Amino acid sequence: MADRMLQFVRLDQRNPEKRDAGTRRDDFGEIYRAFDPAAASSQASRCSQCGVPFCQVHCPLNNNIPDWLKLTAEGRLEEAYEVSSATNTFPEICGRICPQDRLCEGNCVIEKGFGSVTIGSVEKFITDTAWERGWVKAPAPRRELAESVGIIGAGPGGLAAAERLRTRGYQVHVYDRYDRVGGLMIYGIPNFKLEKEVVLRRWKQFEEGGIRFHLDTQVGRDVTLAELRARHDSVLIATGVYKAREMAAPGIGLRGIVPALDYLTASNRAGLGESVAALESGQLNAAGRNVVVIGGGDTAMDCVRTAVRQGAASVTCLYRRDRANMPGSMREVYHAEEEGVRFEWLGAPEAFLGEGGVAAVRAHRMHLGLPDATGRQQVAPIPGSSFDLPAELVIMALGFDPEDLPRAFEEPALPVTKWGTLKIDHRTMMTALPGVFAAGDIVRGASLVVWAIRDGRDAAEQMHRFMQQKASPLAVAAE
Repeated sequence: MADRMLQFVRLDQRNPEKRDAGTRRDDFGEIYRAFDPAAASSQASRCSQCGVPFCQVHCPLNNNIPDWLKLTAEGRLEEAYEVSSATNTFPEICGRICPQDRLCEGNCVIEKGFGSVTIGSVEKFITDTAWERGWVKAPAPRRELAESVGIIGAGPGGLAAAERLRTRGYQVHVYDRYDRVGGLMIYGIPNFKLEKEVVLRRWKQFEEGGIRFHLDTQVGRDVTLAELRARHDSVLIATGVYKAREMAAPGIGLRGIVPALDYLTASNRAGLGESVAALESGQLNAAGRNVVVIGGGDTAMDCVRTAVRQGAASVTCLYRRDRANMPGSMREVYHAEEEGVRFEWLGAPEAFLGEGGVAAVRAHRMHLGLPDATGRQQVAPIPGSSFDLPAELVIMALGFDPEDLPRAFEEPALPVTKWGTLKIDHRTMMTALPGVFAAGDIVRGASLVVWAIRDGRDAAEQMHRFMQQKASPLAVAAE
């Protein structure tokens, strides 16, 4: 069926139909409609099946993208799902929220002049079809093992590890301080990117597979790390990073200046049907207000687009670098511009103005200089360039740092790096505490969901090896 492929010379790139910006501003529904099966097949056939698949190389999970594109083009969707899910615990989620323009699609070899293959949309189509047709199964071990595992954190990293370990037969217990499974996939990412049922159905499926969840359980408050170590044969810390980065500036304490995660969590809880006092009182509600979001990552894009849907009078994103140096997905920037968000590039906050409550952000223009060690251009303020932006609500989306886990977990022997992330042996993913592993953002810092999935799966393999080593050292040594 080779003649089905390499159709990029004949077929133009087409994404699924996108809802009109004027319509989607009024609700939190996902902005793309479902891919038509014929369109998904034809778009998958654009793949060149290149000898060195850069899409796969630049995917953190090393997904076998050319293989499942070819299977989709041939109409073999169940096989396509089997290949896709072999390396990815949550392909339906990655297909929705991964920044494909910076990863797989951005490195597609036909991208220049032809437009990359629409990898993310095809991935979403494959897995949504698999759910509809009952191909997605709960983790089912061939045999039950006596050893038990404790996983702290029910975000993508913890869940990926839980699924892999349960499939091997371990007794898996997941502890999370929130009342639902999913972490930032539930409380941080808005519905217009990821509808919550997509995450919640995985929770139900994992419970059916025998994974036990202990929700509203905070380590350090309801149970100690020492107790978990005594209860389980190994423990994984996959808590993520939630502590908002702060900045020092005159007026920073004014009412109406809020952290991004508080704002997004309130909106997402309301979307789940909860009554949120801070939203109803207006404290975390953009309705009728001039909103300024400070930051340039994907969290900032989530905030500006949420503010539009809440009925803000105006929404401005203030970012100290230019469009080319923005860390967030360019696709998200484009969606935001379609929906009426204004971008103030090369602008940084200088002070916050107001009496009691914030009324404006005073910013100054920035100059881009030479690249630093990371390759990004350095920035410096331009003297005498100050300007004011009206703002009754300012959302700080400056990124996230780890909490002080040794103190929170009441475990001073838990080592951390100079950045506050957990220190591990990167070969084994184990901390200095025997049998205690760590994975995801709590190790690498705030990053992508796809990296958390990769780290969780890798940690599961190391935990399995550790437990088998204890049970039968000679057998593991012979592998």
